[in-house]
Amino acid sequence: MGRVLTPSSSPLSAAKRMEEQKLEKDLEEVKELLKKATRKRTHDVLMAEKYKLEMEIKNQPPPKLKEDTTEEEKPPAGGYTVKINSYGWDQSDKFVKIYITLNGVQQLPAENVQVHFTERSFDLLVKNLNGKNYSMTFNNLLKPISVEGSSRKIKTDMILVLCRKKREEKWDCLTQVEKESKEKEKASYDTSDPGEGLMNLLKKMYAEGDDEMKRTINKAWVESREKQGKGDMPLDI
Repeated sequence: MGRVLTPSSSPLSAAKRMEEQKLEKDLEEVKELLKKATRKRTHDVLMAEKYKLEMEIKNQPPPKLKEDTTEEEKPPAGGYTVKINSYGWDQSDKFVKIYITLNGVQQLPAENVQVHFTERSFDLLVKNLNGKNYSMTFNNLLKPISVEGSSRKIKTDMILVLCRKKREEKWDCLTQVEKESKEKEKASYDTSDPGEGLMNLLKKMYAEGDDEMKRTINKAWVESREKQGKGDMPLDI
């Protein structure tokens, strides 16, 4: 029976693709700021970061390949657990609603679809759906929810998780981590003011850089201060 090698579509490979895209965006940002940099030390710091990003992109591992056979795959006898990564959500005044699509879920006994709520999280576990288990976990929800008022509903090919809000206020996203990530990304890539964009990038490089990178940035700042003899500290370090 013939075999075909295809790129794996696992959540891990998807995460690697997202990481590579983030590195490419960082590299584009550094290249743009290099064009605007006028001081030699700033230019050198950016060049070092550019080289570092290029090496990280170059050293990204290729996607793993899996073997597909023309024979129909059979699920393991004991079943295995698949992490759910795809969902949709919206909200009303009283509830945050998470929609999870799972074909045939309405055919399961109700006890096979379990949701455990806490004030700032929930865990979904679907047991023995077509020989597999499915799970989803949301930790650190953006705002507190009522454990007693939260529930789940099983619909045709869909599970609806209803998180009862403790306070009737709008949620901008589902988790605190997602909110912080969006705020950091917005600050890092806001280059409407070229000087502010450069400063944000240098702060990010200092916060995330190794000891050598921090020494380089510190040296650039000290030399800049010595030449100018005045001015505010360019980096909050």
